[in-house]
Amino acid sequence: MGVAGSGKTTIGKLLADTLQWDFYDADNFHSPENIEKMQRGIPLDDADRLPWLQDIQTAIKKWLEENQNVVLACSALKASYRQYFLIGDERIKLVYLKGSFELIQKRLQERTNHFMPANLLKSQLDILEEPAESLYIDISAPPDAIVQNIRDGLGI
Repeated sequence: MGVAGSGKTTIGKLLADTLQWDFYDADNFHSPENIEKMQRGIPLDDADRLPWLQDIQTAIKKWLEENQNVVLACSALKASYRQYFLIGDERIKLVYLKGSFELIQKRLQERTNHFMPANLLKSQLDILEEPAESLYIDISAPPDAIVQNIRDGLGI
């Protein structure tokens, strides 16, 4: 989890590859309306996010029922959003990719072909509720080191 530009997709894919697990990006669960809204620079509100959160929760339950190992990249900015994912199963582990505003803003400005504009970073940071119980990972290291830090922190 983390704000846009924290490396969720890049790190998530690398982690999944090293573990030979499946990777999913929560962005792919967004409705076309949500994507269009973000492309126009309008932050999503809780009403926009509710169907998205419910769809992700359904997928997580399916993966757990099928004993499917998955890395899911998701912003999960608020504690109330994370309750849709942390559904009382000890197999679910939360990793928080944390970095400075300056580093993340620079990454967003350099990114191409993504619907999330850099000017929405502040709105994400404004609603971010850092998780009390998760593995905090500093995103200033190179991607391979970040993945190793995650693996070490989770013991996998």
